[in-house]
Parts: sequence; structure tokens; C-alpha cells
Amino acid sequence: MLAGLPNYLTLFRIALIPVVATLFYLNSNLGYWIASFFFVLACITDYLDGYYARTLRQTTQLGQFLDPMADKLLIASTLLLLVGFDRIKGISLLPAIIILCRELLVSGLREFLAETKMSMPVTQLAKWKTGFQMTSLSILIAATPSTDFLYLHVLGTFSLWISAALTLITGYDYCRFGLKHIFNE
Repeated sequence: MLAGLPNYLTLFRIALIPVVATLFYLNSNLGYWIASFFFVLACITDYLDGYYARTLRQTTQLGQFLDPMADKLLIASTLLLLVGFDRIKGISLLPAIIILCRELLVSGLREFLAETKMSMPVTQLAKWKTGFQMTSLSILIAATPSTDFLYLHVLGTFSLWISAALTLITGYDYCRFGLKHIFNE
């Protein structure tokens, strides 16, 4: 059942993705700043839906599926927009690739383990990883191509590399957990 504030917040996060994407196509400094605002708003709903699900005791199976999926959709679509608009390029494509590959791998592993009735808990480090990803992408969206905001682009790119490192660590942890349960069957 869809009912419950947490699930509505998750759906709202998903609905903000096309808003952020459309604002990129304005191709203006103001458009990027507004896109960054809506991206940050979407990121805030990630925190709020978890908070309200626990506080109001409204955790549902749908929510447990939708919440991480909404995060992956938001992160992946934003990475693709930033690459497509040449905001992430050159060697900095590596962290974007690492992030996307890890998300696909962990999603597949979660799906496989769900079929064996084994769940893979979210770790505290994975929550930090998501926070770093969201922060770096927020900065990179706002770091307009104008040279006035070059420092923001450098900060966002540096944060993206940290995100990729955390992504590798958490991806390794999840794979180790998953493989341990696969081979202990």
C-alpha cells in the first residue's frame, strides 16, 4: 500500500528528477542554481522519509524498495546530466563510472539476495557515501561554467572523488556480505 508520508516523500523525490533535468536545458547560471535548489530539496526528502518512517512507524515493503531506488535514480540521472553537459569530464569521469557501476552491482546483489530471503542491511558508511554523493552533485550542479564559480567546481570534483572512494569501500563490503551468504547456502 502506498499510504504514508514516507512513501509520498520518496515519490516526490522521484518526481523532482525531471524538474532538475529540465532546468539543465535552460543552460543558464540561474537555471543551474535553481536545479541545484531542487536537487537539494530532493536530497532532504531522502533524510525525511527515513526519519518519518522510523518515527511514525510507517516502514513498508514498498518503501524499503522505493527509497533506495529513488536515491539511485536521482544520483544516476544527475551524474548523466553533469557528464552530458560537460560538467564532469576527463579523468573525473572515473568517479562517475565507479558510482554508477557500484549502484548497479549492489542493486543486482540485493535483488538476488531477496530471492533467497536474505536482506542486506544498509551500513552507516553507506549512508555517509550517499551524503557525500548528494553533496558533491549539489555543488557540481551549482558550479556554473562561468569562471566566477571555478572554486565550486574544484570543491565538487574533489567531493566526487571522495564519494567514489566511499563507494568502492561500501561496494566491497556489500559484495563480501553477499558472497558470504551465497556460498554458505
